[in-house]
Amino acid sequence: MVLNRCAVQGVYGSTAVVVSTNLGNADSVCEAIDTIATAGVMCLSPLVLPQTSSNVIAGWVAIRYRLRGPNLTVCNGVTSGLDAVAWARNLIIAGRAEAAVVVGVEPAGDVVTKVLGQQSTDAAVAVVLEPADAAASRGARPRATITGYARARNLASALDGAGAAEEGPGGLWLADEAEAAGAGASHPLAARRRIDLQSQLGPLSGALGVLQCAAAAVYLEGGATGNVLATAGSPRHDATAALLLTPPPALRPSTQERGQHP
Repeated sequence: MVLNRCAVQGVYGSTAVVVSTNLGNADSVCEAIDTIATAGVMCLSPLVLPQTSSNVIAGWVAIRYRLRGPNLTVCNGVTSGLDAVAWARNLIIAGRAEAAVVVGVEPAGDVVTKVLGQQSTDAAVAVVLEPADAAASRGARPRATITGYARARNLASALDGAGAAEEGPGGLWLADEAEAAGAGASHPLAARRRIDLQSQLGPLSGALGVLQCAAAAVYLEGGATGNVLATAGSPRHDATAALLLTPPPALRPSTQERGQHP
């Protein structure tokens, strides 16, 4: 399964939309609750209520761009972005979609700041997933290949499940610094170059994992050697997710069955 910039033209009816957001509609929910508390439920506008659904963002994207494949939102805490990419990959492998638009988005504002206990970062990022043979058949050049993913209770288990536990020091690790430190100085991954996007950009919540994938695609597209490991979650969270991305192989059109991935 490869990451690409634009793969939806011509496959609108079978393109999935998967959104990762934990607080994307928090202001709408709080506004509705305030209205109920101060004026009663009869004062709620029926036009406002749909905005209190967690899936309102995915629904809006699908309607706006006429994408009629599966449509869902992942609200899964710090691992949400990587989980959303993995769910999009599963939809394609299962034959439920021919391509998938994955969006990671989180707002900034008073409501979100109160929930997080700190100033949030206004962030939105999107990547497109499709089978490698589909990209090759239309002459597109893939940016990265997803080769492994796992979500587990701790970092060691997630790395093992994603096939990254035995990776050497080469390549890039997109990780929370506290999380990376938990791997231990003796771990082979400890010597990798590491970038903590949240330390540079601020809290990203559900947008983090999707942004990590976009950054990995840019890194690999630039001719970098090795692979990119993206992880989200640390001992202070309830889970850790790991996604392994590698440079895409050169494939000829129709060398794979539909839905398979390299």
